Amino acid sequence: MSIAADRDGQRLHLVAAGLNHRTAPVEVRETLAFSAASLPDALAELQGQEPVAEAAILSTCNRAELYAVSPDPVAGAEAMVGFLTAFHHLDPTALRPHLYHHCDEQAARHLFRVAAGLDSMVLGEGQILAQVKAAHQAAAEAGTARTYLQELFQRGLHIGKVARTETGIHRGAVSISSAAVDLAKTVFGDLTGRRALVVGAGEMSEQTLTHLVDQGVASVVVANRTHQRAVELASRYQGRAVRFDDFEAELSQTDIVVSSSAAPHPILTVEKLRAPLAARRGNPLFIVDIAVPRDVEAAVADLPNVYLFDIDDLQGVAERYREERAREVGKVETLVDAETARFMEWLHSRGSTELIVELRERVEGLRDAETERWLRRLPELDERQQELVRQMMRSFSNKLLHGPLTEVRRQAATPQREDHAHWVRRLFGLGGEGAER
Repeated sequence: MSIAADRDGQRLHLVAAGLNHRTAPVEVRETLAFSAASLPDALAELQGQEPVAEAAILSTCNRAELYAVSPDPVAGAEAMVGFLTAFHHLDPTALRPHLYHHCDEQAARHLFRVAAGLDSMVLGEGQILAQVKAAHQAAAEAGTARTYLQELFQRGLHIGKVARTETGIHRGAVSISSAAVDLAKTVFGDLTGRRALVVGAGEMSEQTLTHLVDQGVASVVVANRTHQRAVELASRYQGRAVRFDDFEAELSQTDIVVSSSAAPHPILTVEKLRAPLAARRGNPLFIVDIAVPRDVEAAVADLPNVYLFDIDDLQGVAERYREERAREVGKVETLVDAETARFMEWLHSRGSTELIVELRERVEGLRDAETERWLRRLPELDERQQELVRQMMRSFSNKLLHGPLTEVRRQAATPQREDHAHWVRRLFGLGGEGAER
């Protein structure tokens, strides 16, 4: 069932395609990550796919999702998958088992559930709302999210805020960063007096830093590619900043490493850790890699006295907090269903609005042409009389249109809306259908 129609009478569909932490492991998800720098080009390329009309990309450590508007949902979904694999140079056959796609109402409901925190690894976590907002802003700035996706994402942000203010879905929730700190406590117990190294100075790193300080770590070192950003972040937590190329020298004196850089390849490898581990004399080193793509080579987990966890390992931590928040899921699902219904009503009304505009333009164009043609045959009429004739014809056309336009609006809310719109276009010769124009 289509959502609306454009001015050419083409039926438009909302399509979503992608994967998340439930359908793909981190080693697959990291191959599909979109960096902030790559998003403008990616959005332009996605919208350039036939038959994609609007496009948005939501890329986080737990998901890579594409949203599009297309007159053909099947071809649109195929174009999205083709773009995803071509942009990241992947084998589509290997990727397809991990992908899902949604159309129209289900696509809208999916984004609303994501924004409300129902589809997150950590049920109810708040960071996803900021990520949905960033995806919306990127698509708006690129000019690829216009009428339909603008409305979709704005409503998604709205329902995300409502879910967190009107229910307890966020109560007791943990973020990825706080779950990482909880994992560190399973290794060391009390973190008081421990030394921490945070690689990367983005939002995730700052959140992790907050939790580490709250748990009483003795010292904090921050490394980042933009050194000034590391200085600013470290200073807020009475920590110390080091240059990104120098962070390896800190490993021999560090108990906890939290890595969340935007590097496209591992920055911590077995070879780089051999010397620091020898200097540690058997003291345990806890490493949590919350970056996607991963910062730490998987083989590091096999090194003695190293405890390596990646973002998928946080799932177990998240499960411990689910029970309380799970009681709020029903309330949030009700909010999501109501917002989805309102959004679909808006989409259907968009379709009827465009049909109404077409119908008015058709009737009024014929009216004005015929009025002026007959007025030229009545040169004896003065300007006042000619204007009275025009008013009479406008009144007649308005009354003639009243019934059909009322019915168009009524039918927009029924399952038969598409058939009805098709016959209206046939009857009035709109969009190339029916009578000659």
